[in-house]
Amino acid sequence: MAAAGNMNRDAVIRELKESYDIWDVIVVGGGATGLGVALESVARGYRTLLLEMHDFAKATSSRSTKLVHGGVRYLQQGNVSLVMEALRERGRLLKNAPHICHNLPFVVPVYEWWDGPFYGVGMKLYDMLAGKLGLGPSKVLSREKTLELLPNVEPKGLKNGVIYHDGQFDDARLAVSLAQTVADKGGFVLNYCKVTGFKKRGGFITGVTAHDEETGEDYELDARVVINATGIFSDDTRQMDDPSEEPLMAPSQGVHLVLDKSFLPGDSAIMVPKTADGRVLFAVPWHGRTVVGTTDTAIEKSTLEPKPQQDEIDFLLEHAAIYLDRDPTRADVLSMYCGIRPLVRSPGDKGTAALARDHVLMISDSNLVSITGGKWTTYRKMAEDTIDAAALVGGLEERPSATTNLRLHGWIKTPMETEGLLSLYGSDGTGVRKTMAEQPGWDEPLHPNLPYFWGEVAWGVRREMARTVEDVLSRRTRSLLLDARASVEAAPRVAAIMAAELGRDEAWQKRQVEEFTALARDYMIPTT
Repeated sequence: MAAAGNMNRDAVIRELKESYDIWDVIVVGGGATGLGVALESVARGYRTLLLEMHDFAKATSSRSTKLVHGGVRYLQQGNVSLVMEALRERGRLLKNAPHICHNLPFVVPVYEWWDGPFYGVGMKLYDMLAGKLGLGPSKVLSREKTLELLPNVEPKGLKNGVIYHDGQFDDARLAVSLAQTVADKGGFVLNYCKVTGFKKRGGFITGVTAHDEETGEDYELDARVVINATGIFSDDTRQMDDPSEEPLMAPSQGVHLVLDKSFLPGDSAIMVPKTADGRVLFAVPWHGRTVVGTTDTAIEKSTLEPKPQQDEIDFLLEHAAIYLDRDPTRADVLSMYCGIRPLVRSPGDKGTAALARDHVLMISDSNLVSITGGKWTTYRKMAEDTIDAAALVGGLEERPSATTNLRLHGWIKTPMETEGLLSLYGSDGTGVRKTMAEQPGWDEPLHPNLPYFWGEVAWGVRREMARTVEDVLSRRTRSLLLDARASVEAAPRVAAIMAAELGRDEAWQKRQVEEFTALARDYMIPTT
């Protein structure tokens, strides 16, 4: 077995070649859903392998609003069961990963007198549904208290406010923690290894064929059951199994703008329950920045790097100006990012904003188990339901779920207060700090405008399976999201450190910097 928690890609490849004639479970897809499914599987004692064609949380799972929430808007839609499930899972996640997830107060600014009682009662119901896993009571605030908590909210016409509590997290860092927890439990996760087809016997899936995107090597891998957890690409995977399968996905993209913290200097977030397009609007403090989002725009096809549309950018800037006393301009946007929701079609739907965020579980005629829909908050419950079904399909020994109270890698009772964002590593923080002390300058910031250190680059390569400059600057750190231009300026030295760790040459470094710079341009808002 690979060393617990040590996500060394070469070691995983060796295990892939030498370990098992047949896996119990092969999971296709390394986002929130796939990682959760892999952990659920290995926690029950099944021999588990996860394959991801790019990097963990490359797509949707690193582009969220950074909230672990029950879904206030689903309450408005009358989907009480989804809200209850999400609130339970929210509470569990905050207990299982306190180094990554934390309580965040939200304030609803009230500008119309009839909204106050409505939202006050609604939030009390939200509290009640959370039960013992609630994060704090909601209450109506005076105008003065609202301005105290939201010093930069638009004061004109403000009547009062309503405060409630939800969770906040770093999505990509939670994904890495999940991958490490799978490794801790004896499972295997591998990025940059694309599933290219399914092995079949008698019309039933018996494994997968896979291609290592780094080495060019191909693999044939046998499994008792294969799970499609490819999120926004789940239709493609289903059609790889059976080309006649009808598409089920109704992809919708959501854009977020990242501003300086001065736009929302307090410790509370703003939540606007309903904007012109029916979406909830958030302005959220995150990693020393202000994140404003989001939109809900139906798109034809899912891609790894979706691009914000001009009207989406304008919409967010206009609505941010309505609720903030300082109107942000295009020049104020440090970065922008766009994620695609894996929504499932429903007959006669009225646009993607109206589609439910419930998860959908399917089993094909060939026994491919597909899980899609859902959201980060409910990843664990999605995984539990999936492995329940997969165990039946694969004829695996029936075993109960063991993840309800499973502490994730890095768990630490009281997250350490450390410089920058090192507290997100939890118990690994000590190791990260030792790495930062190895080389002169590794304890210095990547850039004056970024809260990360050079030593974190080496740590990401050694212990978190970072393989590219993008992996480090987009997901092991969140540099690309916090300040796209600063991340580009840091890229050459990041490439140099990674090259030394991975044994790459100068040509690799140059290519990596060029590719990352091209990618980062789409995170920079045009100023004209």
